[in-house]
Amino acid sequence: MAGFGLIHVSDLHVGKTFGRLPGDIRGSLRGCRIDVVDGIARNAHGRGLRHVLMAGDTFDSEAPSLNDIRKTLEIMKDYAGIAWWVLPGNHDNLRADIIWDEFARAGLANVHVLARPEPVEMEDGVWLLPSPCLNRHPHEDPTAWMDNCAAPDGEYRIGLAHGGVVDFGGSEDETGGVISPERARDAGLDYLALGDWHGMLKVNGRTFYSGTPEHDRFKHEGRGKLLVVTFPSPGALPDVEAVPVGTYDWRGEELEVSPSMDAVERLGNLLPGANKRHCLVRLKVSGRVHPDERVRLLQAIRDAGADFFHFEWDDGALATEYSPDDLDSIASGGALRQAARELLDRAGDASLAARDRDVASAALNRLYGMVREMPE
Repeated sequence: MAGFGLIHVSDLHVGKTFGRLPGDIRGSLRGCRIDVVDGIARNAHGRGLRHVLMAGDTFDSEAPSLNDIRKTLEIMKDYAGIAWWVLPGNHDNLRADIIWDEFARAGLANVHVLARPEPVEMEDGVWLLPSPCLNRHPHEDPTAWMDNCAAPDGEYRIGLAHGGVVDFGGSEDETGGVISPERARDAGLDYLALGDWHGMLKVNGRTFYSGTPEHDRFKHEGRGKLLVVTFPSPGALPDVEAVPVGTYDWRGEELEVSPSMDAVERLGNLLPGANKRHCLVRLKVSGRVHPDERVRLLQAIRDAGADFFHFEWDDGALATEYSPDDLDSIASGGALRQAARELLDRAGDASLAARDRDVASAALNRLYGMVREMPE
């Protein structure tokens, strides 16, 4: 039998609200979750691939807006030469009547909603074994039925499921560890396409999570990907290529500094230098600096952040080393100098609670910054 290829994606989460991010960027992030459907289709078309497997959570909830559903269907309709195999995940499970009724009303011949755990012939000699999610929190391995599902010898067997094969840390977006990591071996699958984990993950040579094609958090860095899966022949290991397709680049950066280094220069070397208008950055700053360097560094962070699509930083782990000369910069004497001295003492007093020391340190940093900003 000749070779065969497909695209594997999952977890588009169309309709995601991004409620924890500023309102002025939410609309762009929401829109790109639909736009990436077009990117997936263009990749398939450009590579001459006729099938896209969508391994669950195409939509973020059981009740997305009709507008989001219809826009998604419209893109699928535009690529009539591509067969879309859509698996209900835990977020858009089979109880999501709003979604699946709308798909049924659209009646697109190239869009297949996989509502039952039973084999489907994708094309001659290629069998798809889907495991749709019945509800939001499945507690049993939805792929167990595949072991006893017979298929003709010498034909392809491809599994499609949504769920965890390992403990992903208890995130509310994952269903939990319920799928056997040996399912591909036990069921004689050429490939098991999984969804639920939002980063691309190779479980073994035949089992992969594609991750979301448009990243939605700093937990999974970089741009979202799709997987191009090529099968040389039934039984042979597939070739799996990860292809970046997401618009937005998510970066979690850590800047550790010390009094002996140029913190501003180190910042410039750390931050991405290209594609800034499509880059989201979360910067964590730690270490110790002198007060002058702290003022310079925080101003440089503010200036740099303006160039990015979204930029946030946390300097809670950045300590400041004050000397007597630094206190003189605040005031050489009087009540202001005494206040600065008391704050410095409290910031270094091990008998105080950490929160109280942090408050004193922040107050001293603020006082130093205010004095530095005052006109001569």
